[in-house]
Formats: sequence, structure tokens, C-alpha cells
Amino acid sequence: MELFVRAFKLGRRVEVWGREQETGQFVLLRTYRLAGTSGTLGPKRRSGDGQVPEGFYSINRFNPDSEYHLSLGLDYPNAADLQHAAPNPGGDIFIHGSNVTIGCLPITDACIRELYVLAVEARAAGQASIPVHIFPFEMTAENLARRVGSPHAAFWQGLTAGYQYFEDNHQLLVTGEVVKL
Repeated sequence: MELFVRAFKLGRRVEVWGREQETGQFVLLRTYRLAGTSGTLGPKRRSGDGQVPEGFYSINRFNPDSEYHLSLGLDYPNAADLQHAAPNPGGDIFIHGSNVTIGCLPITDACIRELYVLAVEARAAGQASIPVHIFPFEMTAENLARRVGSPHAAFWQGLTAGYQYFEDNHQLLVTGEVVKL
């Protein structure tokens, strides 16, 4: 089973999608409610800002000894973040247990146990990279139009191609060997 995770700040949810290894469309396996939030809508740009990042990431660490029960680390900051971030963009962003956060995605201990096992199984089955897409909200034309005056509007517009391709096809947008950022 191949996994894909996507999260929405507004709506406070983490979706876990799965498909047979590199074939067919992803299907929704689980939806977890975010047990806590911090920051506001908009990308993470500096250490200590309390923001949950927005963009296209992957799981790069499995932490069975987390202070928050279990955790899955994200590769924040990625190259796209570094182009716009402050000199110290911060780091250590996780999907984890518990219900507290300062920039992470907590989904309760029971939910992270389930997601952690799914991620370990995907990795054991050969999935080298588990993508995680974090959006401020559903990237529809209506939602973007409501926020056209936001200082983040141009950044959010840049997330729409990846969001819309998945909505239309239940597959990730891939250009060459790289998932579209």
C-alpha cells in the first residue's frame, strides 16, 4: 500500500489516502481531526512564529520515542520554503499524538498509533517517500476569491495546481521525477 497524507488548517483535518503501489487512484482511508492548532492561515516563515507550514512535504523521520507519544517528521523547511523564509525558518515539524502544538499537526495518541503503523507498513513495502500536502483550506476558486486581499494570496495560488490535480485525478501531480511543488 502506498500512502499520501494531506491536511487542511481550516476544517482541522488530516486525510490519509492509499493505493496499490504506484498504480491507480488514491482512495480515502481515514480522516483524523486535528486535536489542536496554532498560528493562523499562511505559510511558516521563521522559527518561533507558531505557524503550521503550508505546501508540499514528505515524511522524513519516524520517531517512536516522541514526547507526544509517536511522531512522523516532515522535511520542513524544503527548497520552496527556503526561498521565502527568514534566516532561521525553524524546523522539527511533526504529525504527532497529543492535543497540543506550536506549529505541528497533533491528531491524538490513538490516531497517531494508527497512522504511524500505516506509514511503517508503506515504508516496509517499498515506498521511499510518503508525501504530505498541507493546505490552509480547500484550494477552490471560491475560497481563493474570498481571500484575494490576503498577503498570502499569491503563495496560495501557487499551491492550487497540485491541489486541483489531485482533486480531479486522485493521483499526485508529477513532472519528470518530482512531485509538483
